[in-house]
Amino acid sequence: MAASMMIFGSIGPVVRRIDLSSGMIALVRGVIGTVFLLAAGLLLHRRISFAALRKNALPLAVSGAAIGFNWILLFEAYRYTTIAAATVCYYTAPVFVMLLSPFVLHERLTAARAVCAAVSLAGMALVTQVIPGGFGGDLRGAALALGAAALYASVMIISRFLKEISAMDTTVAQLGAAALVLLPYVCLTGQLPTAFPAASFWPLLISGVVHTGLAYLLYFSAMQGLSAQSVALCSYIDPVTAILCSALLLGEPMNVLQAAGALLILGATLLGQLKKQGKERSAHEHSGNF
Repeated sequence: MAASMMIFGSIGPVVRRIDLSSGMIALVRGVIGTVFLLAAGLLLHRRISFAALRKNALPLAVSGAAIGFNWILLFEAYRYTTIAAATVCYYTAPVFVMLLSPFVLHERLTAARAVCAAVSLAGMALVTQVIPGGFGGDLRGAALALGAAALYASVMIISRFLKEISAMDTTVAQLGAAALVLLPYVCLTGQLPTAFPAASFWPLLISGVVHTGLAYLLYFSAMQGLSAQSVALCSYIDPVTAILCSALLLGEPMNVLQAAGALLILGATLLGQLKKQGKERSAHEHSGNF
């Protein structure tokens, strides 16, 4: 799990080395990731349940499209601000879920989760330079990253409506749907390159094989032996890795206020997730289904 999170968190510097549009990068990532996971499934003798895919066709298609455009916005954010700032803003996705859950999922917004959301928003204000003294950066990058977070939050919400389908089948379908939706988008918006830049070949291949296919395969393999709280804790290796890559590999600035904002966002969202999962676990235990 730690390895998969470190791989996810290190995608920023790789994407920065690809001289293609964000739409094209997302399209290739979706195609390579789908092919990789299908091949891995065959080698590991994991059969795809086509009955489950048909049963969940609509939410899989919608969430897959959201994933594709989520990637585009995040990759665009990397162009306008630091990878650290974009990643931290992206990690406000659970805040969007918290705020939308009462309206979409009819879940009660508890006082504790409301406080977590407020603390995350305060951290976001520091990171995005909304308040005086915030860390310097282009607000376009922050806005794009927040747009990516909103799309990812929609994927998290839509996933609640999936029924009787494995996580592996869900991801294969979503990556495939992302590729199918992005292909006409890239063509219609003129993002197909007239000449492929040779220097972008290896970074593009790595982003698809390593940062998509391999990372998801490790993630799903690890999930089988970990509790939900352990998965939640390990998921924060991703933004920490991104922040370290931003500072150490790219030499991007990180001042005290930026670090404080990042801690507020990541700490509050983590506490919100763990608190929710603790209540769900307690409910399961009392019902005898845990």
